[in-house]
Amino acid sequence: MPLITTADKEMDMLFDQTIEQVRQALHLPYWAWDAGVLMVAILLGTLLKIGISFILKRTANREAPFSFYLTIIRYLGKPFAYFLPLLLVRLSLPFLYMPHAYRYPVGKLLQIGIIIVMAWIIINGFRVVEAYVSYKFDVHAPDNFRARKIHTQLQFLHRVFSVIIILLAVAAILLSFKSVRNIGTGLLAGVGVSSIIIGFAAQNMLSNLFAGLQIAFAQPIRIDDIVVVEGEWGRIEEITLTYVVVKIWDLRRLVLPITYFTQKPFQNWSRTSTDLIGTVFIYTDYSLPVQAIRDELDRLLQHHPLWDGKVKAVQVTDTSEHTMQLRILVSASDSSKTFDLRCDIREKIILFLQQHYPHCLPRTRAELYPLPLSEKPSEKLTS
Repeated sequence: MPLITTADKEMDMLFDQTIEQVRQALHLPYWAWDAGVLMVAILLGTLLKIGISFILKRTANREAPFSFYLTIIRYLGKPFAYFLPLLLVRLSLPFLYMPHAYRYPVGKLLQIGIIIVMAWIIINGFRVVEAYVSYKFDVHAPDNFRARKIHTQLQFLHRVFSVIIILLAVAAILLSFKSVRNIGTGLLAGVGVSSIIIGFAAQNMLSNLFAGLQIAFAQPIRIDDIVVVEGEWGRIEEITLTYVVVKIWDLRRLVLPITYFTQKPFQNWSRTSTDLIGTVFIYTDYSLPVQAIRDELDRLLQHHPLWDGKVKAVQVTDTSEHTMQLRILVSASDSSKTFDLRCDIREKIILFLQQHYPHCLPRTRAELYPLPLSEKPSEKLTS
């Protein structure tokens, strides 16, 4: 414990005498003095927060697509609205005539409140950084490969950072009590047995944490990746410490444990690039000239807004006793455009066949031969 010198005692006595002289000069009873000091502290904290917000709003450019100052107000305005009054009330305790029996618990409550709000400020401060990075690297841009990579890492780090800050805040609150510090010393003495028990209990949590680290840095999946999992097509919408949310094409959400993506195979259609090749199958009669389909595909794709100009092909990939199978390949810049392009090409090729080659649509043939007269069935039934 720090040593209290004679000079310190004299300073404390002088401080108390000054406070008493001011109170007597104002002719205030003790309770009124305490209430007034607390009200002034709360009012000053509130006014300070309002003043800071006013300065930031005046400095901010409201017409810009992103304002760093307005983002600070958005995420840190409410925490500071609690932090500044709590801090000033805590600093005003030496000015109060509060009995010592109440001074310690009130001071302890204020200390706990300040720790909680400081943790809130630090976590929301990371959200300010996250908002700025989201603006600089737009995941909705056409070429968003780097943006998706950064968003995935930032989202995971945000959650890990938040958990660490919360744990540190809880530890700081608990360690502020002397009895808890004594318990902690006793637990450290038996760390050999307890570590084994804690290890088994935390096994699942640690596996999720390591899976999250692997996803964040090895990145088998990223935010907004297009994946096929459990037979469903969708986009990676959210990655947390314990689960991943996949947004299905029909707006359903598929929630999977984060270890799924490190332990089971799945399809990632945008792992290294968003470009995709789409396939359209057409079944026609053998009499169809395939070159006519190639010419029509060239005409359709020449000014098509969804085609990226990279891949186009028409191939006969299979035959049966009735039809031949044509495979049409087209490419687009992402999966959504590829799907729409496939549907459009399929529809227009079918329309082309209906209008120009209706006789080449799939059909079933049958050859009829006249039977000899001797084999014709009798016109009369024998009785």
